[in-house]
Amino acid sequence: MSVFADRNTRILIQGITGTQAAFHVKRAMENGTQIIAGTSPNRGGTDHLGLPVYNNVKEAIAAAPIDASVLFVPARAVKSAAREAIESEIKLVVSIARGVPVHDMLEIKSMLSGSKTLMFGPNTPGIITPGEARLGLYPEDIHHKGCIGIVARDSTLSMEAVLQTNLAGLGQSTVVGLGDDMIVGTDYCAVLDAFMADPETKAILLIGKADNVYEQIAAEYYKNLAHKKPIIAFIAGDSLPFGANMGYAVDIITHGFTTVHDKKSFMRACGITVVDRINKIHEVLKSMNLE
Repeated sequence: MSVFADRNTRILIQGITGTQAAFHVKRAMENGTQIIAGTSPNRGGTDHLGLPVYNNVKEAIAAAPIDASVLFVPARAVKSAAREAIESEIKLVVSIARGVPVHDMLEIKSMLSGSKTLMFGPNTPGIITPGEARLGLYPEDIHHKGCIGIVARDSTLSMEAVLQTNLAGLGQSTVVGLGDDMIVGTDYCAVLDAFMADPETKAILLIGKADNVYEQIAAEYYKNLAHKKPIIAFIAGDSLPFGANMGYAVDIITHGFTTVHDKKSFMRACGITVVDRINKIHEVLKSMNLE
């Protein structure tokens, strides 16, 4: 069972005619992802990569049902693209661009509240269910079908987490990038719920960062779950000097006195296994005898 997307997920690409979109869409389709259409302003009625192109999401939805949308649009256009998808009640949205203005993300968060849409990103490599669906930038060749769910706030380190599951001989059920920007559409909790409900996911890797308090929220949520699967976490930024000001919200609020060490201690107290080095994950996974 996949999480969020599988080979039957019908995917729309907003901004399909861009160079980056063309490269990744072609590769995804070659690997079996069901991309059915795209949008591009003033390009409606044309074809691109063998797919119909519409002027906007409303036109695309009228032509065929859509389950998910990937936003290959510039950061300045993410707010309007997200609004189209949310108003069309598309269930899953993945936003690739980095550096979406904070005030735009605050508006998007308001749009998402109470809507039927779950949004990952901005600044995410997306979602991949190996052998079934790829929404975004994740390379298929390092991913292998397996039993470990991965959710990450650091795109580069999510790739290392994938390699660690491969070293353990376990592979991945689904890999989810929450997004690297300071404000993202969805926190860890929705992803943890999905992995907990997935019978094929036996354990979860959570890759966090020094910024914000997403990891503490996830840990508190995990502690209070009645039924839970093991989580192994790695938090990047341990080498930062105590009191270093990163300029992130949690750092500003606490005046630099919430360190990565504090975050890891709290997560351990909530029942999460936290590794101090990411290259130790495969050893922990092997010790769990999950096969």
